[in-house]
Amino acid sequence: MESNSLAVMKVDIYYIEDDHHIAQLVQEYLKQQNYRVTIFSSLAHAKQGLETHIPSVVLLDWNMPDGKGSELCQWIRKRWSKLPIIFLTVQGDSQDIVTGFEIGADDYVVKPFELEVLHSRMKALLRRSQDISGRYLSCGSISIDKSRMAVMYQETEISLSHAEYQLLLILIENQGKTVTRQQLLEQIWDSNGNFVNDNTLTVAMKRLREKLHHPSCLKTIRSFGYRLENGL
Repeated sequence: MESNSLAVMKVDIYYIEDDHHIAQLVQEYLKQQNYRVTIFSSLAHAKQGLETHIPSVVLLDWNMPDGKGSELCQWIRKRWSKLPIIFLTVQGDSQDIVTGFEIGADDYVVKPFELEVLHSRMKALLRRSQDISGRYLSCGSISIDKSRMAVMYQETEISLSHAEYQLLLILIENQGKTVTRQQLLEQIWDSNGNFVNDNTLTVAMKRLREKLHHPSCLKTIRSFGYRLENGL
């Protein structure tokens, strides 16, 4: 019953692997188990993917064309401390295994591996961690940890007021959609039916932009509202 429930959830997997043949084998097998698998052939592309969407599990090959998997593992941990990571290493590289655990990996699988073994490791990790992908939201260099009400810009935590945090949360939850000024005023300041001056939103947005270093993905739709777009 437990394994079936994990499969039905349509868990998102990010697989960082430069060996096309292995990547395709793993992707096809996990798709048959009803997982969604996205393959990234470089660390740079993986970072771009993570800045747009947070998966449920990251499978990370240790040796990539543009760097070591350890670099990406550290980059992830600075932003999403609880995102499950399984790294893949070649047989006999015990130092890679030790290093992986020291920098925050949750588990490892030694190459060559049986697909069933990888799947079992994933399921065990998901049982322990639950699916925490909904806890994290991201857009470019901006990320939110909803459980802590914490906002990160790149690797630095940003201090926001309650209204600024709610403003960013609404925009990032509606990423790619225009949210009207009226909707924002009603959801953040006017929830109790009290009148709020329209300038309150303008001031809060100005301060939010400044604290987030004026991100290009935060767009103003003149005389209508705001939209947070995918991108850096």
